[in-house]
Amino acid sequence: MSKMIMWFRKDLRLDDNTAFSEMLEQAAVDDELICIFQLNPTQFIQNSYNHDTFFYSVKIFYEQLKARGIPLHFSYGDPEENFSELKNSFQEWDSIYFNKDERGYGRKRDQKITAFFKKKKINVHAYQDSHLHGVDEIKKPNGENYKVFTPYYRNWQNQPKKAYERLSTIDRAFSKAAHSLFFEGESRFNEIVEKIDLPFTYDCGEIEAEKVLKTFIKDELHAYHKNRDYPFKDQTSKLSRFLRTGEISIRKVWQAVIAEPESDGRQAFISELCWRDFYNMVYFEHPDQKNQEIKEQYRQLQWQYNKQLFESWRKGETGYPIVDAAMRQLNQTGWMHNRLRMIVASFLTKDLLIDWRLGEQYFQKQLIDYDAASNIGGWQWAASTGTDAVPYFRIFNPTTQSEKFDAKGDFIRQYLPELSKVPNKFIHEPSKMPKEVQESLNIFIGKDYPKPIVDHSKMRAEILTFFKE
Repeated sequence: MSKMIMWFRKDLRLDDNTAFSEMLEQAAVDDELICIFQLNPTQFIQNSYNHDTFFYSVKIFYEQLKARGIPLHFSYGDPEENFSELKNSFQEWDSIYFNKDERGYGRKRDQKITAFFKKKKINVHAYQDSHLHGVDEIKKPNGENYKVFTPYYRNWQNQPKKAYERLSTIDRAFSKAAHSLFFEGESRFNEIVEKIDLPFTYDCGEIEAEKVLKTFIKDELHAYHKNRDYPFKDQTSKLSRFLRTGEISIRKVWQAVIAEPESDGRQAFISELCWRDFYNMVYFEHPDQKNQEIKEQYRQLQWQYNKQLFESWRKGETGYPIVDAAMRQLNQTGWMHNRLRMIVASFLTKDLLIDWRLGEQYFQKQLIDYDAASNIGGWQWAASTGTDAVPYFRIFNPTTQSEKFDAKGDFIRQYLPELSKVPNKFIHEPSKMPKEVQESLNIFIGKDYPKPIVDHSKMRAEILTFFKE
């Protein structure tokens, strides 16, 4: 008899979980199976929506496992120290299963810990589980990675995808192994959960994820290409936060989508799934991209840091309604519509000339669906510093974006109640309201709502000079 450990990370589900399924398939009848979640404080982002929602999802997962008679053991501290202590106590432990990370901190951790396991003669079973295609699966004919999305997408579409495999009945007993490390780990986890303080409702778990998927497929997929850009319609998939935690399998999402009849909406959503794989590959190819521009010629750009301007952007007090409504949505709900993410990122970098890294770091704290590869990729796209990024001379005009995607100001009024009475004529540029209109509405620009903190047309000229020089 041997001990086998399943190490859960960002894969908080049992259904179609590659590592978990492989462990069940390979285990002998008398093997002892142990499930672990390792709490590594170096990865914590304290006092953030990102941190709180992730660990709330872990809590729900823990409870779901417990209801099925599967103990989830916690350890706390440095991964190598934790597993070394376990090996000293569990001499018969000879195999570990986990779904690996392919980029960023997780990749470095996995490389280091895998070397440790092999040194301890522990068999490592690591799998690519989080994406439809891993970082090295979609290549140019010459074996190089792609830098541009469109040819990557064409190749990606033609490659077979791993099938979704529903978890069959679990007929195995899981270990209630006692260890001092587990007692401390559970205590630490309870401390984390007790400190969770979210100002919004957060529904999570495998069951909730499946409901959201079914609703999206039934009600919104067919018109996704038309409706996804309009924040007031709120018809995006809402699946990103479940994919971030692994509460739903990407293969399950893929199967549900391709089972639907061919449509423009279906194709548009498929392209979004491809972007997710593309940015994952880009992060692998450029491991320093969180702190460094991918395009070398832009690494010497002298971005500004005007604290007052950054705070106005962060709080949603720029005087540009669509930007402010978007930032308040983020601050109040931990989520932001994708079109708005592009608008506010462009505004910070192109209108305020503020370093894209500061915006990326703020999103990392606030977003409940934060994915490093997609978030960094999106910010470098907006800043024109990333691979296949928007050219520096393409600059979003926040007013025309607002007029196009929130024509009647429905979304603006939802998050900027101080502008609720402003007529449609001025909702996108309230600073242009004549004095007599402000008096009749009892809404005064500069007092009840800020004047624009910058002049977009002037900043457009300045950013063009900024990049050319």
